[in-house]
Amino acid sequence: MSKRERIDDFLGQKRLALVGVSRNGKDFTRMLFREFCQRGYDMVPVNPSLSEVEGRTCYHRVQDVTPPVDGVLVMTSPAVTEQVVRDCAEAGVGRVWMYRAAGQGAVSPSAIAFCQEKNIGVVPGECPFMFFQNAGFIHRAHGFIRQLAGTLPK
Repeated sequence: MSKRERIDDFLGQKRLALVGVSRNGKDFTRMLFREFCQRGYDMVPVNPSLSEVEGRTCYHRVQDVTPPVDGVLVMTSPAVTEQVVRDCAEAGVGRVWMYRAAGQGAVSPSAIAFCQEKNIGVVPGECPFMFFQNAGFIHRAHGFIRQLAGTLPK
């Protein structure tokens, strides 16, 4: 499966968890969480330090989420991502997206290898905003530039 096919498969699911959602309502993780909700996704926040996010129960670990999710968007440091993918495997989650916009993001080479070993569909990098229909101007502009550069997954 190509990277773009894994992206489309992930975004085709309706019940997703966002691991690493911030307590700060102005943080980018919260903005992305709200965007998924506004687009009709049944989003589940995961952060061991919170009990509620945007009016939704926040779970401490992926394994605690009930009913289970179809995919997990990871917005943590790479070191934490390694534990999160193990949690996903234990919980039976078949899709993981390791967020990245600039820098390393949540991407961890060993976490990618673990996902591949466990047959977990993995999107290593990318920002979901780049693949939403009718995203904001800045995201469309960024996508257009990447398309011209040939770096946007096809």
